[in-house]
Formats: sequence, C-alpha cells, structure tokens
Amino acid sequence: MFAVLLEQTADGQRYIDWLLSGLGWTLALAFFGWWIAFAVGVVVGIGRTLQNRAVAALARLYVEIFRNIPVLVQMFLWYFVLPEILPVSLGNAIKQIPPPWGSFFPALVCLGLYTAARIAEQVRAGIEALPKGQVEAASALGLGGYPTYRYVIVPQALRLIIPSLTSEVMGIYKNTSVALTIGLMELTAQARQISEATFQTFTAFGAATLIYLALALIAYQGMALIDRAVRIPGTGRADDAARQAAPRAAEQLDALPDAMEVVK
Repeated sequence: MFAVLLEQTADGQRYIDWLLSGLGWTLALAFFGWWIAFAVGVVVGIGRTLQNRAVAALARLYVEIFRNIPVLVQMFLWYFVLPEILPVSLGNAIKQIPPPWGSFFPALVCLGLYTAARIAEQVRAGIEALPKGQVEAASALGLGGYPTYRYVIVPQALRLIIPSLTSEVMGIYKNTSVALTIGLMELTAQARQISEATFQTFTAFGAATLIYLALALIAYQGMALIDRAVRIPGTGRADDAARQAAPRAAEQLDALPDAMEVVK
C-alpha cells in the first residue's frame, strides 16, 4: 500500500523524502514552539496568582485573548496582518524573509503564544492546588515573594501539573498542521502534495496519520517517564497509595494476635 512512497518524483527524489522533509519542519516547529510556550506560560501563570492586581489583570487578559481566538485565525493574523500594521520598513523586511523561513517564524510565534496561554492556566491551577501552609512556612523562614515562588511554589506546582502538560505537548504536534495554511511545507502539507501528485490520497494521509500517532505516543511515554521521575511523594495515583498503605496493613495484621491475647 505504501509502495508509492518509494517511487521517484519528477525532480529525482522519492515521495518518502517529501514526508521526511515535512516531518523535519513539524518537529522543529513543535520543539521550539514548546519551549517558547513553556517559558511564557510559566511567567503568565505565575502572574495570574500574584497579589498585584495590575499584573494579574494583564496576565488574565493575555490568557483570554490567546486561548479564545482560534489558532487558525491567529496564524493568519501573524502572517498576513502583522506586517501591514508595523512601520513600513519593518513590515517590508518581514515580507521579504525568504521561504520557508517567512512562513516558519510566524507559525512558530503563533503556536508558542497560543500554547503558552493554555500552559499558563495549568501553572495557575498547580500553584493554587498547593496548601497555603507552603507560603506561610516560606514566610516564617524569612523568604520574600520572589524566593518563595522560585524555590518553594513553582517547583512543586510544575511537578504537580506534568500529567496535564502531557496533553499540551501532544497538542502542539497536532497544531503544527495549521501552518500549511500559510505555506509551510510541514507533514500535512507534504501529504497533501503527495496526494495531488500521485492521486493516492489514502496512502499519503495514511502515512502522515501513522507518523502523527507515533509522535503522540513518544510524547506521552516521555512525559510519563518525567512524571515518574519528579513526582512528589504522596501525590501519585491510587496504586501508589495502595503500596504505601500495604506495610501499615501488614503491621496491623501482625499486631492482631497480641490484641486478642489482651482481650482474653
């Protein structure tokens, strides 16, 4: 079924080379976009929990704007609208960026800032899930606002939200497909090009689907390993709680004969 991918194209390449080229752009877009999203998301998420009302309001405004506008619309705004509203010289410079970089950078900024708004809400939820005693203990030790967040609050919050961040890691890989609308030849765009060249639509998009599935599974397993490595003791799943309770139950069973003797 996938034999057509090994056939040569008009320029001497193979169709599978098109897919691999698209996969490279997809991986680059998702990888660098994720780090932009994580850095901005952590900062905005912290801002959402600060006592400073102005900072909290700005952080909330950012989240509401970027989270509630469809990512496709944002992609068009960054690619088509931004160069028109900037000063003429700067706008023309952006328009003259050669392909594929002229499409890659707007897509990178779009995906990074869109995903950052979603991560910010995860960070805010993780911070608010921590007991208030953490802040009180840090204050009792003489730590100010920044050291408290730096050494006490944020490290614990990030460890708590790793399971929920898994969906964001998987989501940014899938959202890279939107970049085809502004001309970036990522994986979905290459699959469409193969479909148009060979009329083998099922083969082209079937191969792309399997690649996306493999990327999602790799991301899931990687995040699961990170979660197990940094999980806060006592905050694991039910099986972890059961393993912790097992020694206490065994001790109670061992003490049962002695208790019976006392009753007698």
